[in-house]
Amino acid sequence: MGVEVITGAAAAGARVALFDFDGTLSLIRSGWFDVMVPMMVEVLAALGTGESEESLEETVREFVYRLTGKQTIYQMIELARQVELRGGKAEDPLVYKRRYLDRLHARIRHRLEELESGAAAPEKYLVPGSRALLERLRSRGLRLYLASGTDQEFVHREAELLRLTEYFNGGIFGALDNYKSFSKKILIETIISRAECSGDELLGFGDGYVEIENVKTAGGVAVGVATDEPECRRTDEWKRNRLLSVGADYIIPNYLCLEELQKYLFPE
Repeated sequence: MGVEVITGAAAAGARVALFDFDGTLSLIRSGWFDVMVPMMVEVLAALGTGESEESLEETVREFVYRLTGKQTIYQMIELARQVELRGGKAEDPLVYKRRYLDRLHARIRHRLEELESGAAAPEKYLVPGSRALLERLRSRGLRLYLASGTDQEFVHREAELLRLTEYFNGGIFGALDNYKSFSKKILIETIISRAECSGDELLGFGDGYVEIENVKTAGGVAVGVATDEPECRRTDEWKRNRLLSVGADYIIPNYLCLEELQKYLFPE
């Protein structure tokens, strides 16, 4: 599958490219959704409200995906709110976050071990074509930033394992304990305020609602990466529809369509 052109907006004057991490470049955490959603359904089902598991799952899926791209803590804050809406006594959102991370790390531990030992090449856990895209953008002189809702220490470690660190001369940013002090929106505003680029000189890549919305609000061009993880060979319709709803200019399933995408983004 190639590029789905929505607006055809060009990014010929782009000076900065902003990337999300999980699902946009990295597949190390592929399947996180299938860890988070059941955990949250479990928490809500334990309240005994009589709601069906299907109904609870629908509620959870909606807010988890809506908040994807924000720091993980925001999904846990919403979980706590949903508990209280049902008359329950919520745990601290950090407690829910730790529970989720424990389950996720049990699921992905073998991937990290494969990368650390050299048993797997980084490409095994990269969205197809990622490195070629980063090389191309770097060769065009764009300043590259990586911004993730995953905790900063994990993003740095996983970017290093995937040998991506060198590409991000603007920096690599992740979630902080003081979660209100960082967001993708704050990072974009900082980049623009430092005159690294104006809003219309920003190019963004992401598989989540949040980063696409932030890039479009700033006036940039947004490529929606609707990766159907982990194979990433076709477009995930759920992601596609969400990315379209916040103004993605293009939809792609991976970066193997780089030559075609480049013609639209950087017309000669």
